[in-house]
Amino acid sequence: MKASMITVGRAFRVALLIASFTTLVAGCSTLFPTTPAPAPAATAPPAVPAPVAPPVAVAPPPAPPPVLPLEDALLAAANSLFSTASKTLAAPPAQRVVVIDPLIDGVSHTQTVTTQSLETKIQGLVKAKYPGFNAQPFSRATVGQAPIVLVGTFTAIDLKNQTGGTREAFRICLALADLKSGLIVAKGLARAKIEGVDLTPLPHLQDAPAWTKDPSLDAYVRTCQGTKVGDRIDPAYLDGILAASLIAEASDLFDGGRYQEAIDVYRSALSTPKGDQLRVHNGIYSASWKLGRRADAERAFGEAVRVGLANNRLGVKFLFRPGTTDFVTDPRLNAPYPMWMSQIAQRAGAQAACLQVVGHTSPTGPEPLNERLSVLRAENVKNRLERESPKLKGRVIASGVGSREKLVGTGTDDVRDALDRRVEFKVVPC
Repeated sequence: MKASMITVGRAFRVALLIASFTTLVAGCSTLFPTTPAPAPAATAPPAVPAPVAPPVAVAPPPAPPPVLPLEDALLAAANSLFSTASKTLAAPPAQRVVVIDPLIDGVSHTQTVTTQSLETKIQGLVKAKYPGFNAQPFSRATVGQAPIVLVGTFTAIDLKNQTGGTREAFRICLALADLKSGLIVAKGLARAKIEGVDLTPLPHLQDAPAWTKDPSLDAYVRTCQGTKVGDRIDPAYLDGILAASLIAEASDLFDGGRYQEAIDVYRSALSTPKGDQLRVHNGIYSASWKLGRRADAERAFGEAVRVGLANNRLGVKFLFRPGTTDFVTDPRLNAPYPMWMSQIAQRAGAQAACLQVVGHTSPTGPEPLNERLSVLRAENVKNRLERESPKLKGRVIASGVGSREKLVGTGTDDVRDALDRRVEFKVVPC
């Protein structure tokens, strides 16, 4: 009996111990709840790569036109020009008047024997093949009829179509500008071989003493080279077209030896809003000099200097004996040089700024020698200017660029590339 009671007591104590442990565990669970295991993250669907656009086919640049004999190249450009215009222009009740604003070199802006011959050939082609157009002279009368104006440049290039390098071809650019609509209505392009090209300037330019980058002629070049069919005509070209027509008339009179009539028309151009151009003052100078009117010539040259310095680039055709710093000795060429020097000194001396004198040479001979020679020639001109106007002392800088800035590049060392042997005057800060 006693043993049974002991057994029962032990059983009771074991049960009580188990109950106490269970209660303790439950309490711990309340005080320190168990964090459930995180649910497995949803698996992202595999990324779908964006569709790859097929490569865009880039059209190769158009092949440059072939280099043709001069006359063939001109016909190719002119026929393309007038064929396009014949199709795109509405048929008028009568022929459309077309006039040619004289073609120029695209870099030097000069008119030459070749550019003039191209104009003659274009006029003949229009009369013979394109009856919808009536070719007329470029004059104030025809401009007043709001005609179609042909502008064109003839530019020496290399075979990469760049200017300033080796002369390997000439690029012909023609454009028709319709004054009625104010639009470019046709373009024609071609490349010509250098054989048969005569770059002799026309007489009114052979006698012209000065050169500058004329804004009116820059606008002419942009109208031809910087446009496509449907573009507006360059507004600066339109603003100066009346003056341009008068200058063309006066230049023709000069080339025909009618110097007084040329002066009268040049003065008419000068009275127009855009007539204050270097080529007008050059024309009055040259015609006055031909007539022996030295005072009139001096005044005109002074005006040419004013315009050039205002444009910050005045090139004067001082000609030197080959390989020396001395002016040519031919009195037919050097007679006006003292007057030129006097006018440049007076005009430059009246300004508060300084003057840079830059010598240039043609591209014949070794370039290091050309550069040295161009500096020495500029030094010669600088010294002469300072003697003419003592107030310029200490304000004139001489430098030379050899043939790096040639405008013509023939290397003929004659009237054809006289511009390459110019001396330039630039206004610079002191």
